[in-house]
Amino acid sequence: MTTEDTLRRAARVRLMIFDVDGVLTDGSLHYGEDGESMKTFNVHDGLGIKLLQESGVQTAIISARRSPIVARRAADLGIEHVHQGGHDKLTPFRALLDSTGLTAEQCGFIGDDVVDLPILARVGFAVSVPNGRDDVRNRAHHVTQAGGGRGAVREVCELLLRAQGNYDSVLAQFLV
Repeated sequence: MTTEDTLRRAARVRLMIFDVDGVLTDGSLHYGEDGESMKTFNVHDGLGIKLLQESGVQTAIISARRSPIVARRAADLGIEHVHQGGHDKLTPFRALLDSTGLTAEQCGFIGDDVVDLPILARVGFAVSVPNGRDDVRNRAHHVTQAGGGRGAVREVCELLLRAQGNYDSVLAQFLV
């Protein structure tokens, strides 16, 4: 359910920050003999991120895990701000605010686990996936209907585009 408060908060977002495991993926980790060998990303989520960027909203990734697969996906999507490694997500969040000149109130963040709480508690638009931990869902301004890695990111991107009045203009390129 999208409330007026949700739309008001979404309309202010100028930077959307994504967690990876459990948000951009379903949270599964696949290991081979040489370590992590695979993550599965949703193509609809990727296009949602690209459309959000086209509308002028910046995008970033802050992930506790370090993975070359995430770096490659971020590069494919043109996500310039990527921080990986470490459960302290607050330090890279503060650095991101400094580098972009934005306030926490102008940021959105979507997470699923307790390591995400320090950012979720500070941003203007805090989002959880339905498969997120109770402590995260209970503190979020919005909980997606789709699960992590299953379209949740696309759902948030479209919500932001609609709240900011940009959905029809980014969609128009596909209606020619």
